[in-house]
Amino acid sequence: MTKPIYKRVLLKLSGEALMGEDAYGINRATIERMVADVSEVAKLGVEVAIVIGGGNIFRGVAPGAQGMDRATADYMGMLATVMNSLALADAMRQVGMTARVMSAIAIEQVVEPYVRPKALQYLEEGKIVVFAAGTGNPFFTTDTAAALRGAEIGAEVVLKATKVDGIYSSDPKKDASATRYSTISFDEAISKRLQVMDATAFALCRDQKLPIRVFSIVKPGALMSVVLGDDEGTLVHV
Repeated sequence: MTKPIYKRVLLKLSGEALMGEDAYGINRATIERMVADVSEVAKLGVEVAIVIGGGNIFRGVAPGAQGMDRATADYMGMLATVMNSLALADAMRQVGMTARVMSAIAIEQVVEPYVRPKALQYLEEGKIVVFAAGTGNPFFTTDTAAALRGAEIGAEVVLKATKVDGIYSSDPKKDASATRYSTISFDEAISKRLQVMDATAFALCRDQKLPIRVFSIVKPGALMSVVLGDDEGTLVHV
């Protein structure tokens, strides 16, 4: 069996990725496929932590949130990530995997609170850890939560799952001549104004020397290819 190049990874999933082709919500076939991908990687002995967004749920209520206090809207988004995390953990349970949801905001009747030593223990035991509710603070995105949790747990890389297969020189949907970067430095990505993650998350990863691998979550086998060290997606490094 081919050996993975990472021992511990932080996988960042967008809430929108769970929608599949639906307008909002969770597409069952899509979440089952993602769980299957994570399962295959975990079977290689890779410790996997996940941060997931809430856009697939919050999008449905966003029109009603117009004019709302920003902090209130952000807390609503955090609750949406808890819902997604529960759905993801349940889908894992149904295929025999063990997942633990840890929330940055206290909802102890539903999920356990985020405690770093406990999260590390779960990872060492081979459990999948799903970090919910972002950083627990308004004004910070789940991208920032992924960078923060990745640094806290000692992940070797942040795997940013998107709908495109890496970072391009320009928008590949608009520019047929756009080329994919195999690797790129943080400084180069900043100077070229390439949108990898939001600025806070990007700066945190750069300062902590935590590389980011951007890849397509919709491409079959892409997550496995990344973990095995294939030229999949784009690696952003110091």
